[in-house]
Amino acid sequence: MLMTFTFLSAAALFVAVACAALWHLRWMRRLPTLEDLNEGGASAAREPIRCSVIVAARNEEARLEETVRRLLAQRGVELELIVVDDRSTDRTAAILEQLAKEDARLRVLRIDALPEGWLGKCHACHIGALAAQGEWILFTDADCWLKPDVVRRALLVAEREQAEHVTLSSGLAVPGPGFRAGSLMFHLSLANWFSGVNRDRPKAHLGLGAFNLVRASAYRQCGGYEALRLTVLDDVKLGLLLRRAGKRTRAFLGANEVEAYWGTCLWDVVPIMEKNYFAALEFSLPLALGVIAFLTLLMGAAILGAASRTATGLAAALSSFFLAIPAAILARRMGWSWSIALGVPFVMPVFVWALLNSTFKTLWRGGIRWRDTFYALETLRAGSVR
Repeated sequence: MLMTFTFLSAAALFVAVACAALWHLRWMRRLPTLEDLNEGGASAAREPIRCSVIVAARNEEARLEETVRRLLAQRGVELELIVVDDRSTDRTAAILEQLAKEDARLRVLRIDALPEGWLGKCHACHIGALAAQGEWILFTDADCWLKPDVVRRALLVAEREQAEHVTLSSGLAVPGPGFRAGSLMFHLSLANWFSGVNRDRPKAHLGLGAFNLVRASAYRQCGGYEALRLTVLDDVKLGLLLRRAGKRTRAFLGANEVEAYWGTCLWDVVPIMEKNYFAALEFSLPLALGVIAFLTLLMGAAILGAASRTATGLAAALSSFFLAIPAAILARRMGWSWSIALGVPFVMPVFVWALLNSTFKTLWRGGIRWRDTFYALETLRAGSVR
């Protein structure tokens, strides 16, 4: 009787989650093209807007040169590019020095020591923003490659939607099927966040580090990175600060227009997210254990259900594939084959393991190590924006 109840509960939960995702997908779309924006009445003919792009770089020699060149190739915008070299020990400084000689729009700021009470990336973004002179500020990561018209389109969307903040999720530099299925799972987990900000729901907020474009006046009014100095999820919490200041956010799928490097296989997500997942739960052990237990039981019910050869067990197993329905729609919007969505139920354990790994490693070490600097857990708990 207990197993029957468990199987039926699991089936109902999978179906409910899939239905909720389908509803939220109505507000989860790609950034409009220039053609669509022109048809919609956006003033594409206006003078280029001055935008300051801030990149916080630490030991990014592998992808930084291409990142900078692609940023400098942005069309239809008056660009100021500020790269903050955050204590790099590899060839980052030499690469930036050469690029600055080639293009005067690139300014390089060097940080040699991290002040007390700051996370390295937050401090670097703060220093870059202090030097920014643009009407808008774009924060993007050193390993993100942007298509040439993305910034212009985002600015036009902001004008059309009367938004002070536009954020885009990242696509994939290594587009293997496992990575793509994992990306679909990740985006589905954010569907209600996208939906909330795009519907202007009270308290809804979102910010994504690959592409956080904010009006400079709004950034300064909300407190900016000075308020985020000890916040691990600085990109998300920048969206929170803007929402609290009464600013409007619009969020879009970056797909192949904002390409980030996440490793060479899906399991590389585990160490990459080591600093993030426990932080996303505000470093709450009871909450983390509850989420891990719930997801483990849900996946376990599907696996045991398949082996049980009972009607309710098979219902639990097959219902997990209901997640493939919204995932298939999302895959098509990303420009991928719908068949990638069939892998979504199989990648769930990777994300559960990533949360378990993040929780255990953070507690075991008593904090996180980020950009070769250790930050104590008690400091992070006390200083993080909530």
